[in-house]
Amino acid sequence: MFDLVALVKAAGYLGLFGIVFAESGLLIGFFLPGDSLLFTAGILASQGYGQIVLVIAACFLGAVLGDSVGYAFGRRVGPAIFRRNDSIVFNKDHIERARAFYAKYGAKTIVLARFIPVVRTFAPVLAGVGEMPYTTFLTYNIAGGLLWGVGMPLLGYYLGSAIPDIDRYLVPGVIVIVILSVIPPALHFYRDYRARKQAQK
Repeated sequence: MFDLVALVKAAGYLGLFGIVFAESGLLIGFFLPGDSLLFTAGILASQGYGQIVLVIAACFLGAVLGDSVGYAFGRRVGPAIFRRNDSIVFNKDHIERARAFYAKYGAKTIVLARFIPVVRTFAPVLAGVGEMPYTTFLTYNIAGGLLWGVGMPLLGYYLGSAIPDIDRYLVPGVIVIVILSVIPPALHFYRDYRARKQAQK
């Protein structure tokens, strides 16, 4: 759906902040290209299109502040959010998916959801609805922001610096990074599954 290179170049630092902020904390942001955008921004910074420190700052702040806004929205609206009718912006399937994920993994969802499209948009809202203590939420929010908002651009920057003419491989690279981004939560799910199996014996 997106020409990521053109989008990053046109958006600049403020645009990166806005896109990450919207995907992290506004219900309208669930369709935005989070993982691939951050990775591409890091690659472009390695090629001289922007400063990596500013890219990281924009992504990290957008992620943390966006989640905080999502939490505040959920805390304010509360259970009423589940009674809303479906619309172009709001879909009960999305919120139910996030609620099931949150019910299973608790506060860790705030970190794990960073790497899962759609869930990362609705997880902070569910944390607010569930009245998670804000200090607990903020701790996990910052941890997730560091792993995702800093880690993804840095990975792109490192690969962009290490691989000559990486722009030729940008599309397959983005596909790979999207696949890799689900590995942390997948490993967590696997360990959780193994632990439950062991507990049943």
